[in-house]
Amino acid sequence: MIEAHPFNFPYTGKLNPRTTALIVIDMQVDFISSQGYLARKGYDNSALREIVPNVSNLADSARLAGCLVVWTRQGFRRDLADVTPYDRWRSERSGIALNPNGDDTFLRGSGGHSIAPELMPDEHDVIIDKTANSAFYQTDLDLVLRSKGISHLMFTGVTTDVCVHTTLREANDRKYQCLLIEDACASGDSYAHEAAVHMVTVEDGVFGCVAKSQVVLDALRD
Repeated sequence: MIEAHPFNFPYTGKLNPRTTALIVIDMQVDFISSQGYLARKGYDNSALREIVPNVSNLADSARLAGCLVVWTRQGFRRDLADVTPYDRWRSERSGIALNPNGDDTFLRGSGGHSIAPELMPDEHDVIIDKTANSAFYQTDLDLVLRSKGISHLMFTGVTTDVCVHTTLREANDRKYQCLLIEDACASGDSYAHEAAVHMVTVEDGVFGCVAKSQVVLDALRD
């Protein structure tokens, strides 16, 4: 059992690694690297980088405990076939050209789209490519989890208030039991991060429960 609030995870008190997955959201070069898109645009991504050791330790411990580790990557198809006019407008407004022959930011197969090298997935991990905030939207994530008998999800990654929270909410609607590891996820906006963490716990855990990474690591190592 993992001590969490407003209730422990799982609520039954019995943590089963074979039915539990660690979900790592969008820990990509473009988001967290000092050479990535956010850094090149002048954004302070220090909060995003600070969680790297926690995410790395959690992934290693989850594997050793027998949990599935799932990584997601945000990005459009290389041929731009899935880019709508609104996507293009939003990207250009943010300074992203979406040009496969030039600036390849957020395009699949580019260096910036890849998982940060200090967090390279294991050969037995699962990688899910997505174009939306939710990792469930038009992906095979739910199929993969159901096929492997997964019913409990532990969430890490970036950003807490957007892709992490959106995926967690949809997981909750799909009846997965959800745990947010608050110091293994981050946002460029500290207020948004804190609000997103708090929202998980409102109404006595309407979206799940929240724990610190060390508590999760201790439980996995046990």
